[in-house]
Formats: sequence, C-alpha cells, structure tokens
Amino acid sequence: MDSRPDGHVDDADADEVTQPRLGVLGWLRWMWRQLTSMRTALFLLLLLAVAAVPGSLVPQHVADPNGVVTWKTQHPVLYPILDKLQVFDTYTSVWFSAIYLLLFVSLVGCVLPRLKHHIDSLRAQPPRTPARLQRMAGFRIRILKGVSADGVSANAQAARQAAIASAQKLLKASGYRTVVVETARDASVSAERGYLRETGNILFHAALVGILIAVGVGGGFSYTGQRIVVSGQSFVNTLVNYDSFNPGRFVDTGSLSPYSLTLNSLTVKYESKNKNALGSPLDYTADVTAVQNGVTSKKVIKVNEPLGIGGTNVYLLGNGYAPVITVRNAQGKAVFHDAVPFPSQDAAMTSQGVVKVPDGLKKQIGMIGFFYPTAKKLSTGAYASSYPDTRNPLLGLTVYTGNLGLDDGVPVSVYSLDIDHLTQIAGPGAKAKAIDLKPGQTKALPNGLGTVTFDGVDRFASLDIHHDPTQGWVLLFAILVLGGLLTSLFVPRRRMWVKAITQPDGSLRLEYAGLARGEDPRLNDAVASIADRHIAQLTGRSTGPAAPKSK
Repeated sequence: MDSRPDGHVDDADADEVTQPRLGVLGWLRWMWRQLTSMRTALFLLLLLAVAAVPGSLVPQHVADPNGVVTWKTQHPVLYPILDKLQVFDTYTSVWFSAIYLLLFVSLVGCVLPRLKHHIDSLRAQPPRTPARLQRMAGFRIRILKGVSADGVSANAQAARQAAIASAQKLLKASGYRTVVVETARDASVSAERGYLRETGNILFHAALVGILIAVGVGGGFSYTGQRIVVSGQSFVNTLVNYDSFNPGRFVDTGSLSPYSLTLNSLTVKYESKNKNALGSPLDYTADVTAVQNGVTSKKVIKVNEPLGIGGTNVYLLGNGYAPVITVRNAQGKAVFHDAVPFPSQDAAMTSQGVVKVPDGLKKQIGMIGFFYPTAKKLSTGAYASSYPDTRNPLLGLTVYTGNLGLDDGVPVSVYSLDIDHLTQIAGPGAKAKAIDLKPGQTKALPNGLGTVTFDGVDRFASLDIHHDPTQGWVLLFAILVLGGLLTSLFVPRRRMWVKAITQPDGSLRLEYAGLARGEDPRLNDAVASIADRHIAQLTGRSTGPAAPKSK
C-alpha cells in the first residue's frame, strides 16, 4: 500500500525546478539589499581598517615627502610597483576611496530604514498581553485572598482595576511604557522598556556616517606642510616658506593664518648607560618662540606634544644635524655660508646632505657630504658613526664641478645632486681624495677653486604643520560612537506583563511574566522584583518572601 500523500512526486520523475528570472530591476534590488545589510557594513568597516594599514607601513607623499624619496632610493625595484598601486597615497587612492564610499552608502542604507522603524515603534503602544503568560520567562503567580485597607473595594472589578493601576504606576516608575487592557473577567497591563538600546544602535551607525562625512569634507579644507628649521632660524606660515605643501581643493593658500616660529634650540637625549639600548633616543624637545598677532610667547614642542597655533597643529616630525659650511674663492672671499640640513640615514645618525655653490667660483661646484656624529674608521678605510651624539664629529665631502641645473627654470631638490653630467674632482674615483673635516678645520678645494671650512654643527627640526577644521567634529562623532555602542550593549530591551484575574472564590489571581529581546540574564530577577514590590504595595507590607500567599 502506497502511504505517500496525494500529489507526491519522486525527484526522479519531477521536472527540473527553475527559478524565476529576476531581470535588471530585480538584480539591482538584490544588490542594494546586500550592500545595505548590516553584515556588509561590518565587512566594509573591517576592510577599511585593513586598507589603511599600508599608510602606516610606508611613508606618504602628503605627510612625509622626504621619507618617500628616501624609501625610493632604498627600494628601487619595489618602489615603482607600489607607486602604481598608489600605496604612497593610500588615503586618496582609488581603492581606498571606493571602500570609503561603499561603506558610506551601506551605513546610510542601514540607518535610514532602521530609524523609520524605530520611530514607528516609539509611537506604537506596547503589544497586548498574551493569553497564556505561563509560556513567558520568569512566570509567577501571586494570590490575594483579602482586600487591603488602602482603597481596594470588595467589588471584583474595582479590585482588579486597583491592582492593575498600582502595577501600571510601578512599571511607569521603573521606566516602562504601559497600556492597560480590561475584559469582563480580567485586567492586565502591558509594559515595554529598553527603546534606548535601539536608539544607541542607530546613534552608533549614524555617528560612523558623521565621521565619514567629517573626514571627507575636512580633507577639502585641510592642508599639510613640512618645513626643516635649523636652530636660530624662523618659519613664517606662508606658502613660500614651506619645503612641501599639500592643500585640500578648497584651501585658499593666499590667506593662511599668519604666525611665525623661531627654533631657539633642539635638545636630544640618548641612552648612554644601558648597553643593550646604547644610543637609543630618550627625548626630543624643541624650544621655540612663537609670534602671533603681535604676541610673543615661549613654547615647547615634543614628539607627542604638538603646538597648537593659528588653527594648526605643529608636530616635531624628525630632527638631525646641520653642518655649518663656508666656501671661499681663491681670493679668500666667502661665496657660501650656511647651516645645511643633512637628513639621517641610520640609527647612529650617519647623515647625508648636498651643498651647491652656483656662484662666486671659477666653476659651479656641488658637494655630497656625509656627516658622522661619532666618527669611527673601519678596516676598509671608510668611516661610520658609532653613536648618534656629537662625540667625535667628522664631515666628509665629495666634490663635483659642472652645470648644477639651477638656471634652467626647472625645480631641483636641495637634498639631491644629479651627478650624471658633472665631473668628480675629489673623492673615490678622482685624483684628489675626499675632503675630511673636523669642526673648525679648513681645506683647499681641488684645482685652486678656493677653500671649504667646517665651522661647526647645528641641530635642525623637521616640522609637520597640519590644519584640519573638522577635528572637533570627528572627536564629537567618536564620542557618540562610543556612547551609542555602550548603550546598545548594556541597555536591555524588555517586555513585562501583569494580569489580574478574579477567582471563583473571590480571591485575586495576579500573574507576572516577561520577555527579553536578545540575551537578558537578569530578566527573571526583574520579574520577581516587580511582583514582590507590587504585592507589597497592595498589602501594605515590606517586600519579602513572607508577604502574601503565593505559589
């Protein structure tokens, strides 16, 4: 006998099931739902965090252009690949911007429907009391056999009403929204609380959208610039005084906030006692004189303590040595005198710099110099620095002659020297040896061109000037993100019901139950507390297990 139901079809006999075709509009609707799902938003948020990692691993053109140049020199094979992938412009790259915009759309698509649903929930009344409360969490019963002297009459309906009115008052005092339902046989109050949980959830996501907007808009009104300042020199906040400047598209470079900074001194402390960390930097302190609106003040800048002035934050990005060099012609006239910043090349502050002398001599000369704060001669005859402080300073110069390209009208970096079309006259590969100088020493340049003097060593500070008018907004939204997250995690969403039923023997049966939306380990305790406090109010006794008869 075939026990299969009518209409049953075996898989072998069934025709192939075909899904309905979605069409263009159907696919677009499906893609929109996928993009605006919470799962997608969380994935994009994680992906954005991962995409930001390259920006902290390699120098960026905006924040550290000199670092990019150094990185290019040290990694000539890898640099072109990463440059094509826009790794050195991570936060403005096509792929980072795409993730950023997708996250923005996803969050907006998540927040708006949930906000509408939440507003509708706030305007709606709590759900009606279920017919069978015993199916709910924390269910318990209390039986009142008599009538107390606090206003409850002997009439059954009046007794139910008084009990439910007392329960409603108690629930309202506990933060619940309530609604009372009465029938001929019973009366009940339905209560709900915890709407703040969903409010916090929406606030969390809306604040994330606010951060994205603030960062996106702030990029157009922000600017970042770098300037190397040698001790005793000044920096004025105008475009021409920057070594590099990266403005947003809406920045008016002609109206930067006017102020000036003079680097009085740069103090660097190195570890000198612990052998395992010998030479490690302990502290950098730049003492500056700031002038703004005619007011002069003394300020201090540290690595993690920027100076706020004129709507900008001035950071101490780096430091190094600036050998003071004087070049004189054959007649003894000084044609060059300056403290030349030499960027450091290693932890021992071995530094490399370029000196260009285009005028005053028979020929233009360019010199590539190496400065060793604590010079130590190696077995190969070359020098190295064994300690970052100036214990045994030495300056080595390799000299070239030829057209330096300064008169061609093409911008040339002051930190590099193109030697392809120059002639080396001193140093490895030339007849004359490299010129090695101690502080105060003077030596002759080859071919009777003149002399070069190493006058001494100054310190320089590399300053990073950053202006971002949306910093306050980002901070506000970040606080709202944290507040919304904590609210959504720790505010429970609960429903509570109290039902009063008149028994045939004239007693009043009170039922209590609750329901949680999500995990709520304290729900049973909350129901018990409401029940005990309610009975205590009705009977005029203190809350406790020996109040009314219960089961």
